[in-house]
Amino acid sequence: MLKPGALWVLGAMSGTSLDGVDAAMLLTDGERILELGDSAYRPYSEAERAVIRAGFGCWPGEAAAQAAAEVVETAHAELLSRFPGADLVGFHGQTLAHDPGGRGTHQAGSGAVLAQRLGVPVVWDFRSADVQMGGQGAPLAPFFHFACARRISADLPLAFLNLGGVGNLTWVDPRQSAPEAPGACLAFDTGPANAPVNDLMQARRALTQDEGGRLAAEGRVEEAVLEQFLRHPYFFRMPPKSLDRNAFPALSEAVAGLSDADAAATLTAACAAAVARGAEHFPTPVSRVLVCGGGRHNATLMAMLAERLACEVQPVEAVGLDGDMLEAQAFAFLAIRVARGLPTSGPSTTGVSALVGGGQISRPD
Repeated sequence: MLKPGALWVLGAMSGTSLDGVDAAMLLTDGERILELGDSAYRPYSEAERAVIRAGFGCWPGEAAAQAAAEVVETAHAELLSRFPGADLVGFHGQTLAHDPGGRGTHQAGSGAVLAQRLGVPVVWDFRSADVQMGGQGAPLAPFFHFACARRISADLPLAFLNLGGVGNLTWVDPRQSAPEAPGACLAFDTGPANAPVNDLMQARRALTQDEGGRLAAEGRVEEAVLEQFLRHPYFFRMPPKSLDRNAFPALSEAVAGLSDADAAATLTAACAAAVARGAEHFPTPVSRVLVCGGGRHNATLMAMLAERLACEVQPVEAVGLDGDMLEAQAFAFLAIRVARGLPTSGPSTTGVSALVGGGQISRPD
């Protein structure tokens, strides 16, 4: 049995941009963020990245999915074993396939395996219950974002924008009583974020990213490609809604004939345009948008967002949060909510039919 009250929980996240694994400690009772603890990062090697990438689109039982799971488990075990003192671990795994209206959702990596390796209870498989109840299974950080808004003493609606492989927005009203309260949160994926640019850089220059957005800054946005991109049916669906990493193959195909710089500029502009289109769904205007995830390091993307959004756009560091570790911290927060029987998602964040506490708990022998 877990101790009552606040616990030190270790959260881990490996996003679709395939840079590596983030891990962070959080002292929390599942409702409040009491203390932000140590954090660390383990990059994937090129060989590991290739194995995981080969598993994209695969489902449990397929050989490529199993190979990816083994890489994910090993990388996580190596990183998480560096953190003594965790009472509980929140393990997201690596998303290989996400089809909430069809086959479901698949995050590679077993929490049961990690629990044995770490000797600590592990909460994992956060998304499946939500999808089984008719939800999108994503995004899952909104209830944590609500706690973050409370921690920074926000008193007006604001938004958190995560720019990983896919972008997602959380609109938060911190004046509500709890994240699951009506009118407290609205969340949804905006569209592709870093993934198309990362894939472009890998294919054309054998690099993992357009560091700082420098290549995009040299290019010209192909407006015709952008206009066609924004005609995609996804942008006309009401939230909540979610995406798979590879949901916009036509976008990458559309820039295939452009120069490296023009292609990078156009893909970066597509991310910003998708976020601006998403902001049109906010219940009320926000005072600011706080940006986390790797995309906030892209100066060109941040400038494009500032041009397109009618409010202040800041990295979350401006309010004392860690934009590299926010998602890892989120899964620490969600882990204790699962352990305490609290909801982790609801109708306004994933479209699930009722409040649900996703996740299963594996304990070491």
